[in-house]
Amino acid sequence: MTDRIAGRTVVITGAARGIGYATARALLDRGARVVIGDRDVAALESAVRSLGGGAEGYPLDVTDRDSFTVFLDEARGDGHIDVLINNAGVMPIGGFLDQGEQALRSAIEVNFYGVVTGCQLVLPGMIEHGAGHIINVASLAGLMPVPGQTVYAGTKSAVISLSSALSDEFAARGIQVSVVMPPFTRTELISGTTETRTNKPVEPAAIAAAIVRALNKPKTHVTVPGGIRFVLGPIGLLGPRGRRWVGRRFGTDKVFLEFDSTARSGYERRAQDALGVVGTGQ
Repeated sequence: MTDRIAGRTVVITGAARGIGYATARALLDRGARVVIGDRDVAALESAVRSLGGGAEGYPLDVTDRDSFTVFLDEARGDGHIDVLINNAGVMPIGGFLDQGEQALRSAIEVNFYGVVTGCQLVLPGMIEHGAGHIINVASLAGLMPVPGQTVYAGTKSAVISLSSALSDEFAARGIQVSVVMPPFTRTELISGTTETRTNKPVEPAAIAAAIVRALNKPKTHVTVPGGIRFVLGPIGLLGPRGRRWVGRRFGTDKVFLEFDSTARSGYERRAQDALGVVGTGQ
């Protein structure tokens, strides 16, 4: 199999923690040049130190086109960007009417507009080079929305559709576009929620491994586990009685409505205002 990772320049957004950080680690181990971005400068600097040689990091607000442009220019250096992984995302949860305007705008701008901006900015260079790969990190919530994740699920559904359309539009230009759909993953996004037998979190390293596989053997739709999209997609299109029965049977009807708000408060404060670069010296 052709190695599509070693020696390539890979850019990852929202990579100071969680899936982005695990992916950076996995790609460094495979010999890539990895450039990470994050709006939290202190966390970004800590992540770069922890990742060690071969990793670079620059501040990034994915909702700001100018910030994204500067970030990609820094990452590009004197060469070109081979891979963009749009990973940055926030997940407000709870009742739809309980979520404030700023929280909803942050989710939409980070989860969807940030992905659109990244794709628009990186594609011209990839087309000029005649090759490139964009990986957009969505969620299984985009296939099977559940109560308490209304806007988050909406943004992730949008990313799935965007990625599918881009994949077909730019295939003739030598560009690969993939969308990765993780399940419940053990990151700060699920803090305060209750684990059940049907929503046991996977580790970020499992998602990173799926991204590595998608880079070496490109395909448009990537889920963890692999075949679950063929189950969740049809469930999401069931009639109301069927959907609600599934929700009750597997506990997804309440997991994002009934949670420990105290345990989740730290993450929610960041998620509700996830715009702009923050940190020492900024």
